[in-house]
Amino acid sequence: MRGFSIKTEIEEYDTFEEYAKEAQLGADDLVLCGEHTYDDYVAPLSLPVQTLFREKYGKGEPTDGMVDAILDELRGRKYGRIIAIGGGTVIDIAKAVAVAGPDDTVDDLYDKAAELKAYHELVIIPTTCGTGSEVTNISVINRVSKGVKMGLASPAMLPAKAVMITNMLESLPYKVFATSSIDAMVHSVESYLSPNACTISRIFSKEALTTIIKCWKKSVEVGGGDAWKDYAAEFLKASNWAGLGFGYGGCAAVHATAYPLGSVYHIPHGQSNQLMFRSVMEKYKEIKPVGRINELEAIIAEALGLEADESDKHGDSIQPLEALYELMDEVLKAQPLREFGVKEEDLPVFANSVINTQLRLLKNNYVELTEEQVLDIYKAAY
Repeated sequence: MRGFSIKTEIEEYDTFEEYAKEAQLGADDLVLCGEHTYDDYVAPLSLPVQTLFREKYGKGEPTDGMVDAILDELRGRKYGRIIAIGGGTVIDIAKAVAVAGPDDTVDDLYDKAAELKAYHELVIIPTTCGTGSEVTNISVINRVSKGVKMGLASPAMLPAKAVMITNMLESLPYKVFATSSIDAMVHSVESYLSPNACTISRIFSKEALTTIIKCWKKSVEVGGGDAWKDYAAEFLKASNWAGLGFGYGGCAAVHATAYPLGSVYHIPHGQSNQLMFRSVMEKYKEIKPVGRINELEAIIAEALGLEADESDKHGDSIQPLEALYELMDEVLKAQPLREFGVKEEDLPVFANSVINTQLRLLKNNYVELTEEQVLDIYKAAY
């Protein structure tokens, strides 16, 4: 078994200004972010940095076309550090840029994934509380040209530093908070259940899951909405811990089955995970009801404050996973896949694609799944 290690240096600051001063940001640094983020945090400091605004190259999650356009824009530019400020899209793009040679395209990066090397020091400053990608070596790009959303993983893509700044979440819209925190929750669950996790990685997964559930519960109890911002620091830390958990144990079938939804129907990543979460967990319980999933249920029950013999209003015993699904619906209401325009004839196509293109994720499943079982999962979510 490989040893657990944290190779990314994790720093914490109260404000971006404090970080910029400490890091001595200057003309040799490339700041990759959204223009709104730049206007709010970077521009007021009049820093002599180079900039690249990701929305000028496309909307939504990163595609091969978007990243190739950015690589073309950067050819011939001289810069040292990449300072990526943003959510999952910005971070995934930055990781690809950091390992791209002078003439590389996205296809080249996937073709030589085993030989990638870092051309630039990469510093990540997350502006959401969900990706956890600031401490992982994985970038996920929708390869539109090949009709599949795929992860690219390499030790060379591991950020040198992750900078946690709580006030970067101040302007986060509620929907983005909801989908990103759901993504972090799924990271923590999948990495905890993964057969490729270890004792130490599961500590991070457990703490992330516990923190997210407790903070969701407290936010919902006082009316939801922006109440989550009182716990922004906790959500940001939990996202980071979940990243450390899945950076070692990996994500699994929830992410694997969610990817086609984002690739084909452009459903936001965290929301796609929510749509598939319950169906995957129910299939896991059906196939292997006794195992590590029972430990997971105990963690959820404790985080929710459920007593061992607690019953609902009908006198039935409250099941921890059912209670978690209900809490998630309070954060963001889940809907059947059909409500997002997904066609029933898509489901077997998605199941086949998952089995044939997502082995990187499926090897982390709590149980092995056949193509027929993956199709059952999609049907249950439909």
